[in-house]
Amino acid sequence: MEKHILGRSNREVSAIGLGTWQLGGDWGNVDEDQALAVLSAAAEAGVTFFDTADVYGDGRSEQLIGRFLRERADGRAFTVATKMGRRLEQLPENYVLANFRAWTDRSRKLLGADTLDLVQLHCPPTATVTSDEVYDALDTLVDEGVMAHYGVSVETSAQALAAIARPRVASVQIIINAFRLKPLEQVLPAAQQAGVGIIARVPLASGLLSGKYTAQTTFSDDDHRNFNRDGSHFDVGETFSGVDYAVGLEAAGRFAALAQAHGQDTATAALAWVAQLPGVSSVIPGARTPEQARANAAAGAVADLGAGFNAGVHSIYDELLRPTIHGRW
Repeated sequence: MEKHILGRSNREVSAIGLGTWQLGGDWGNVDEDQALAVLSAAAEAGVTFFDTADVYGDGRSEQLIGRFLRERADGRAFTVATKMGRRLEQLPENYVLANFRAWTDRSRKLLGADTLDLVQLHCPPTATVTSDEVYDALDTLVDEGVMAHYGVSVETSAQALAAIARPRVASVQIIINAFRLKPLEQVLPAAQQAGVGIIARVPLASGLLSGKYTAQTTFSDDDHRNFNRDGSHFDVGETFSGVDYAVGLEAAGRFAALAQAHGQDTATAALAWVAQLPGVSSVIPGARTPEQARANAAAGAVADLGAGFNAGVHSIYDELLRPTIHGRW
């Protein structure tokens, strides 16, 4: 497994991490034993970076990670990034020190940590990302030892650039995958120049880039790939990267052929391509089974896919996705 430095935190993390939204909810049920088995499989495969949030299963994801780490002799070798800001309505006036303190105290209790490794604002309003008062409050919690570092999880490239410009932002989390290329233009270069880590989420476009979905694939009622396709529950860009499902299937088919031509499994190639982008600190695919966790981690050891593969990714994007996706995020 390749290792990278997570921006201004100076922490070394695995190039492939584990996103744990699915261990809390919104992807169908994952029982406790299965969730712990996923965490264990990821760790044994070399993953040292877990990404979670206080609202994943109303704290269930944090609680499971905390239990997992307490039961391991090497628990301190892992970095856990959590998120806050969605326990109340996402209004700028809710992003204040008193709420930050309450949310981080809850996360510390659930994770069993005196000091949180990394706390990210969870896709807040743009006014929050540009607010001096917000960063002053975050600085206070760092100075008090509540958290070691902070970052911002964003929806748009413009928000990412605003966060990167802040001197104590350690990392920015943003959607990057073969169906979401806009961050490559300005965000990754700006992050590299500033020394800010980039955490790439939704790297498989909610599973489209796994190569396993068809027009007949169905999703359970409690799966966001069913209930959020219209963006009625949260930003539609979080579901299939905002790509129309039918168009996404066509693009995924072309990507699968590209991966096969380079001797790679579709999902492995999709993850490895993101992990190999200059400036990306860690890629955080989710996994619902130990087998998925191990397969995802294997992408962290794939040799450089090369310029030809990269050109193929851009060709698919330009022909099928750019007109509807590029201007939005």
